[in-house]
Amino acid sequence: MGFARVSGPEGACQMEEDVRHSADPLSETPPLGRRLAEIGMLFLRLGATAFGGPAAHIAMMHDEVVRRRKWLDDQQFLDLLGATNLIPGPNSTEMAIHLGLLRAGWLGLAVGGFCFILPAMLIVMALTWVYVAYGTTPTAGGLLDGVKPVMIAIVLKALWDLGRKALKSPLTLAAGLGVFAATFCGIHEIALLALGGAAVTAGVNLRRLRQARMRSVALPLAVLAAPAAAGAVAFTLSGLFFTFLKIGSVLYGSGYVLLAFMRADFVERLGWLTDQQLIDAVAVGQVTPGPVFTTATFVGYVLGGVPGAVAATLGIFLPSFFFVATLHRLIPRMRQSPWLGGLLDGVNAASLALMAAVTLQLGRASLTGPLSVLLAAGAALLLFRTKVNATWLVQIGRAHV
Repeated sequence: MGFARVSGPEGACQMEEDVRHSADPLSETPPLGRRLAEIGMLFLRLGATAFGGPAAHIAMMHDEVVRRRKWLDDQQFLDLLGATNLIPGPNSTEMAIHLGLLRAGWLGLAVGGFCFILPAMLIVMALTWVYVAYGTTPTAGGLLDGVKPVMIAIVLKALWDLGRKALKSPLTLAAGLGVFAATFCGIHEIALLALGGAAVTAGVNLRRLRQARMRSVALPLAVLAAPAAAGAVAFTLSGLFFTFLKIGSVLYGSGYVLLAFMRADFVERLGWLTDQQLIDAVAVGQVTPGPVFTTATFVGYVLGGVPGAVAATLGIFLPSFFFVATLHRLIPRMRQSPWLGGLLDGVNAASLALMAAVTLQLGRASLTGPLSVLLAAGAALLLFRTKVNATWLVQIGRAHV
């Protein structure tokens, strides 16, 4: 039974039971403790070995829970995947949370998400300790210098692949180009996401728009579009936590969109990071498995040590747990809504525009010599012409230092 045939609290409970029994209705559901152990072991392993970004993570989850373990069928998996695209946050982490919820209820929700995040968080913390201790030495600096150009190529390939799906009409293309241009005018990235979503929603639903009242949208957008105060701000753990909490609450699209948000907040508005440190954070994220959002762990550790790493990681991932727990029963109605469908198309187009703008800015900081340009061009050629795994390209970049 897919999500499209479920509604109301009773239906949601029945959906969970159906998911547990769908693969083999005659089998007995394992005890809760065994199911929690299965979830924990599976997502700890995936969190420690899943390289390649959200698309690769989700493919590995599909192989494990549909083909091998038969926790649910293909249609149910697709329903969950569609749900992750309707809420902010990292798609693969939200898939882990969804799968844990459907397999073992609320405890499964917590175990699935936590176990997927934990290995990547610990690995990033260890690498960041090395970075802080030795990052200015030729060896460590050279290691990151080799990875950065490859990372730019990987982001460009992601932009190309996602753009062909997201910019599927003249309206979404126009919204994306408009947001791209507006990023260089100092407008807040949250406002740009909201405006991109609103523009496409309006274009798709013009007749409905004439009957709607737009006053409730105008004020928040005006506030978000207001220029930020200039000058550096003193670092605090609470400021770090709430900044990442805000990012995790509003960030749609690929994990690479995180770069645009982090640059706007930590480089431009707060002055806590330099462009070089931001590109180093992304480079470290590329050599580790698990969620791309653990880049926040790197930033937190650089700024505030272990407490900063924990605060940043909690801040960016907590909204995903909240959204999955709160909205999973509303998913059928959301997916059928033409308004929300148009909004999602517009937000996706705006997200890609933010990705493109920040990639351009970071490319200027990374491609500083003939070797870096050659590495980026070679990586891009392999990515576009072959099916090479991005992880291997990162290793090649590390070898050319």
